[in-house]
This record gives sequence, C-alpha cells and structure tokens, in this order.
Amino acid sequence: MKLLIVDDEPLARARLISLLNDHPDISSMVEAANGLEAIEQYKDSQPDVILMDIRMPGMDGLEAARHLAQLENAPIIIFTTAYDDHALDAYDLNAIGYLLKPVQRDKLLHSLATANRLSSDQMSKLPRAQRKFISAQVAGKLQMVALDEVYYFRAEQKYVVACHDNGELLLEETLKALEAELSQRFIRIHRSALVAMDKIAALVKTPSGQTVLTFSGIDVQLEVSRRHLPEVRKTIKQLSQR
Repeated sequence: MKLLIVDDEPLARARLISLLNDHPDISSMVEAANGLEAIEQYKDSQPDVILMDIRMPGMDGLEAARHLAQLENAPIIIFTTAYDDHALDAYDLNAIGYLLKPVQRDKLLHSLATANRLSSDQMSKLPRAQRKFISAQVAGKLQMVALDEVYYFRAEQKYVVACHDNGELLLEETLKALEAELSQRFIRIHRSALVAMDKIAALVKTPSGQTVLTFSGIDVQLEVSRRHLPEVRKTIKQLSQR
C-alpha cells in the first residue's frame, strides 16, 4: 500500500517514516506539512492510507479529511495527534482511526492492518466549524476554493453555486447547511442567496423599487428580499463602524 504522512512537524513525519521503513506491505511513503498540501499530494500519489495530524496551520486534518471523503475512492485516514481529548472525546469516531503521539510502532502496525475505510456517516460527524475552503469534484478531480475568495452562494435547483474570484463551483451542499456553518462570515439576503459580508459594497434601490446588493470586486447585483432587508441593513451598518 501507498502512504501519505501529514504533519506540520518534520521530526514527527520522520519518526513515522522510520517506524515503517521496513514494512513489507508498504510500497511508498510521501509527505505533506498541512491539510492543503495533503490534498495536493493525494492528487499526485493516490495513497491508500493517510496518517494525518489534526492541528496544523493553513488547513487542519479534520477539514482535509472532510474534503477527501468526497472522493469516489476515498483514502483510509488514521489521525495522529498529541491531544487525546480533542481526537477521542470530542469527535467520537472509531478508536482505530486515532493514534496518540508519540506513536508506538505496534499500535501503528495494528492500525494499518485493521483500519477500514471511513464511511460517509462517520465523516459526517466531523465538526464543520472553522472551515477555510470549499471543495467539489470537477472532471473527477477535487477542486479547492478558499472561502476568502467566495463572493456569494446561490441556490439553483438541488445544487448550490459558489461564485468566487476565478469563476463558479457547483456544490452538493444546501444553503441552509452553509448558512448554519458560516454565519460569522456570510449573511442570507434572499431565500436563494448567501453573501460574504466582507465583499459587500452597498445597497442600491432600483427604479422598479427593488433593493439590490452590490459587491466590491465584481460587477454583479443580487436582489435583497424584503424579509431579509432589515438584517442586511443592520449588518452593513455594523461593518461600516468597524
């Protein structure tokens, strides 16, 4: 099997590699320093198993695992962490999916031999707070977009379109779920639209009497419904006072 070892500490990666150097069933081991690098490495090396640290800069291991779980042939993920309360108590997943640092060789070998592919139901238990990226499969590959680059989410039938700096991304998520998770950064302006608060330019009244929202950076206008207009006005006022 092929392994990907993900940890922001080079010494931690080196130790895992040293523990597995003579493993007869491992054909290759590659490294990554955070969750975003792990996703890029996955595209290149297609590992069977990922040994993933949890707390890392840029993108942590939990968020990376969620993105990777969308893939048709999702890799088996074994979390390695120094925080037993963070991994075991808070996230309550299968115990063989977690190894505590310093990782012991016998437990590592046991996990590699017995860990099963994480099911979609198990992955859904991973908390979604503090996500920094959105992702979707495009032509069989995982495409990542930083939330900082997203202007708005727009519902279209059973999908959601994310408009970002470089185009659009079609998501198999709901506006309701995105609103619940991203309420600190995005605001509902219509039953079919969420917008990034830091991308708002102004509210404009059209000749027909509608109120539309304009953006900083793109020439797009989105209608603000009467129901959501008071909250949008309040938010814009608060933003202007910062």
